[in-house]
Amino acid sequence: MSPALELVDLGRRPYLEVLELQRDLCRRKMSGELDADLLLLVEHEPVVTLGRGLRPGSLPLPPAALEQRGITVVEVERGGDVTYHGPGQLVGYPILDLRRHREDLHWYLRRLEESLILALGRLGVPAERNAGLTGVWTGGRKIASIGIHVKQWVTFHGFALNVTTDLSFFDLIVPCGIPGVVMTSVARELGRPDDPALWDEARLAVAGAFRTTFGFETVGGLEPSGAVRS
Repeated sequence: MSPALELVDLGRRPYLEVLELQRDLCRRKMSGELDADLLLLVEHEPVVTLGRGLRPGSLPLPPAALEQRGITVVEVERGGDVTYHGPGQLVGYPILDLRRHREDLHWYLRRLEESLILALGRLGVPAERNAGLTGVWTGGRKIASIGIHVKQWVTFHGFALNVTTDLSFFDLIVPCGIPGVVMTSVARELGRPDDPALWDEARLAVAGAFRTTFGFETVGGLEPSGAVRS
């Protein structure tokens, strides 16, 4: 039997609030309190997160200078370097028990990439991997970032897809520690910068592609669930 997935749309939430929610769900998943896997979808207020692979040159401005611009700076346990989250970016946090799928972190990362490539294809954006680099690209431009953490084979943190994101914020950092990387968004690639329908299209495409890629039997509605405490 295929595993079940509970899909939860959190709307727009502060990063630190959702980080604590992820940690709580991970603990409850490890203890056996939660049965179904979850995918949290959320949009954040401006925040720069610093992963365990942060390089000294990836953050040209000191945290205080970023915070003066209204951007929160947070050190987190995920892998990877520095990245930005903000309005117009669809962030996904899978809380999965990999023992029900495959106990292989490389497999999991490639599956996340595959789900985003599939979703982007459904939106009309041809996407691909970039050899040796985690994430998803289109035409040599990076459109989605991935950074994960796993405890006792339970995952948290996840991926960020630029949908209608203000890409100028990425100029304040070296995204994912890749010098010279050019960031893009679904809106830019499709020439739809002011289309309010694009957000829902992207949200549904990502949810459906995630279900397909990981072989989930069911997906709950895009609504808050009893498993997630507001």
